[in-house]
Amino acid sequence: MRPILTLAVKDLRLLLRDPAGAFFILGFPLIYALFFGSIFSSRSGSGGAGRMDVAVVDEDKSPSSRQLIDALRTSESLTVHESSRDAARDAVRRGRFVAYVAIPAGFGGKFGLFRRESAELEVGVDPSRRAEEGFLQGLLMEKSFRLMSGVFADPAAMQKQAEESLRQVEQSAELSFAQKQILGVFLGSVRSFATSMPTAFGATGSDAGDSKSAGVEFNPLSIRSAGIAREVRAQPRSSFDVSFPSAMMWGVLGCVAGFATSLVNERIEGTMLRLQTSPLVGWQILAGKATACFLACTGSLTLLMIVAALFFGVRVSNLPLFVVGAVCTALCFVGLMMLFCTIGRSPQAVSGIGWGVNSVMAMLGGGMVPLIAMPGWMQTMSSISPVKWAVISLEGAIWRDYSAGEMLLPCGILLAVGTVGYALGVLRLNRRLA
Repeated sequence: MRPILTLAVKDLRLLLRDPAGAFFILGFPLIYALFFGSIFSSRSGSGGAGRMDVAVVDEDKSPSSRQLIDALRTSESLTVHESSRDAARDAVRRGRFVAYVAIPAGFGGKFGLFRRESAELEVGVDPSRRAEEGFLQGLLMEKSFRLMSGVFADPAAMQKQAEESLRQVEQSAELSFAQKQILGVFLGSVRSFATSMPTAFGATGSDAGDSKSAGVEFNPLSIRSAGIAREVRAQPRSSFDVSFPSAMMWGVLGCVAGFATSLVNERIEGTMLRLQTSPLVGWQILAGKATACFLACTGSLTLLMIVAALFFGVRVSNLPLFVVGAVCTALCFVGLMMLFCTIGRSPQAVSGIGWGVNSVMAMLGGGMVPLIAMPGWMQTMSSISPVKWAVISLEGAIWRDYSAGEMLLPCGILLAVGTVGYALGVLRLNRRLA
């Protein structure tokens, strides 16, 4: 173990003696964090109009429930995602959706004109988005009212609902004989009216959106609010909570590029040959380089986190998970460093190709534009970049309040990528050294 640590200390000293290498590991990430943190801070209070992501749960599976869902899809203010009740509640609880709307079984039998009971919807809203709750309920009432009043423009639908209501009155055990007679006469008249509507009004009908033309008042819908306890806070405390995890990745990428280039330099200058002729074993030489890169990555992450905490108010919600995320991130990119050092035979080639690959991974994974600011399609595509999973693992401990179970996915992916990269890199490097 001592020879490995000696080699690692040697590499760290060489790294710190290089001003350009030290700048990309500490200086550039700090500039990035300040730049993007200031931009997002200045825009955080301005707000902006956007479509609300709403999950819709259709447990009724009736024509009426489908009509309501289709009507909600036409709204310019909503993006509708159909889901199950448990998945919808969990998505709102985690902050993925603003709210969910559940259409319970039996909705279609109560949704319509001349019903004794009003149809009920269940609405669950993210507690941090209460401002949108009233807007969503108003939109639901508007859409249901338009669907209901549209019956007056459809004589067949009006006649069908009148007949259904008349059947329910005749079968009701709660109504007296006199009440049944009165409602029977009224609903019979409505049925006759609906039958004669095409003759009385012609083909033009009436405006389905104008309820006053019908001269009828009704309460088509009732909305029940479902309480949702947020388990994960989906909003960062400040803009620097967003910018610093992304900035930390530039320090890690700087370590990867620097150590990959230094390994090629040592091979060209003969340092690697002298190490091979020493009593050291081959795996110890490579382990020393990997240990140095690991210590540099974790050191960069730690120093940047200390600066963020001392000067910019960034607080780690879960310190043990931050340590786990930092270690997994470092191990992942140590493996990639071992792979990158074999992609070229000169320092210039390795540096150019390495920074090119690093830039692509950063662009896709949230190193250039923070993940929280990416559109949905880009967040999905970013899953191919290990930078994304590194950023998520750091954010999970800083402001996403991840549990240990939720950290398994990003950390597992990082360790898998690092293992594959390290194995391929060592295999290719041994062949070249041989």
